[in-house]
Amino acid sequence: MINISNSLSLLRAPLAFLFLIESPMLRLMATFLAMLTDSIDGYLARRSKTASRFGAVLDPAMDKFFVFFALGALWFENKIELWQLVTMVSRDIALCIFGLYLSASNRWHTYEFRSIRWGKITTALQFIVLIALSLGYEIPTVTFYAFVGFALLGLYELFQFKKVTAEA
Repeated sequence: MINISNSLSLLRAPLAFLFLIESPMLRLMATFLAMLTDSIDGYLARRSKTASRFGAVLDPAMDKFFVFFALGALWFENKIELWQLVTMVSRDIALCIFGLYLSASNRWHTYEFRSIRWGKITTALQFIVLIALSLGYEIPTVTFYAFVGFALLGLYELFQFKKVTAEA
């Protein structure tokens, strides 16, 4: 359960706590390290044949923890408005809606879960925006609308997943 790739994923939690310190360079370093660990943890798991269901859940959970914590710190410091924060996590709201749909329609176990293209793009954009906000740059409004667009595209992609046949 604890291997190099999962350890890299877990590293994003303490990196998020660095956002408690109002230092642009420290936040920049934390975000770059989070991006680095996010980009290599899955690759290492596949290459070393240590990929696991636990790791498949841990990786996106740590991504979300890092981004949500960092956004919370920036919002608390009035460096981002609530509507901007909500748009940046709209993909996650879409995932919750999809999960509710699967639960309500009793299809939770009939879907094969995997990462989605729009989710990866959204995570990359979230990291870029966190870097820009940490350095004090103003983010164009269209960027926040892009998050909502990516969330809708991600939701569409989720509904396209191949259904898994149930084993008896």
